[in-house]
Amino acid sequence: MELWYTEQHTDDVRFSIKVDRELHSEQSKFQRIDILESKEFGKFFTLDGLMMVTEKDEFIYHDMIVHVPMATNPNIKKVLVIGAGDGGTVRELTRYKTIEKIDMVEIDERVVELCREYFPQTASQLDEERVNLFFEDGLKFVRNKENEYDLIIVDSTDPFGPGEGLFTKEFYGNCYKALTDDGILVNQHESPYYDYYARSMQSAHEKIVEFFPINRVYQAHIPTYPSGHWLFGFASKKYDPINDLNADAWNILGLKTKYYNTDLHVGCFALPNYVKELLGENIK
Repeated sequence: MELWYTEQHTDDVRFSIKVDRELHSEQSKFQRIDILESKEFGKFFTLDGLMMVTEKDEFIYHDMIVHVPMATNPNIKKVLVIGAGDGGTVRELTRYKTIEKIDMVEIDERVVELCREYFPQTASQLDEERVNLFFEDGLKFVRNKENEYDLIIVDSTDPFGPGEGLFTKEFYGNCYKALTDDGILVNQHESPYYDYYARSMQSAHEKIVEFFPINRVYQAHIPTYPSGHWLFGFASKKYDPINDLNADAWNILGLKTKYYNTDLHVGCFALPNYVKELLGENIK
């Protein structure tokens, strides 16, 4: 008998991975958590049936959500990470010795506990001394913060269930308030390819633009996410990710990465015309 994990990307499109075995399944207080093992992608886990992380391609997502803002402003000292229960975003941030504090807010403690057990390669730095873990609602956590963080990374699930509040105008406004005068906000920005995800992307982008003077969107290819074409949002009070990139300063750090490099940093902001149109940009 063959076992397959299948995720429905649209009513007419499904994505499947052949599964060797199921490692864990439970319904937490917030969501269903499934951990599976496959030959092609290694171990992977899903929340409410949606792919979150695979051992094989997690480096792409975590490289791009962390190193783009860090290369734009190497002087970032205090970081807030919202979501990111698998620990991969924190792992990449801890590679920067100049960062002084990393606050991570995850609503579901069970996600962190299970990732520590099954995904030690992503959760490896959650106990690092600069990391502070908070198990609560990120929307509520950020409400009481003001002028505190140089960088906020929103590493959330899709905009429903536990992650729904992280796509609201209130949340983005509170992030703006929580950032310092030269602060940067980076968020996973959904996919532009399928209509459902594209609408979520447009909605988030429209809300963020209301608050931040500098807004850009960049892209990466992540094979196990819907369509494989995934976007990230970059919003800032001061720094432009292309004009302010100091490639030499980042490269001299000597960080070994599997996906990110400073040539790609510039190139990933060059978007296809159909994405520009979805974002309301003028096509030249």
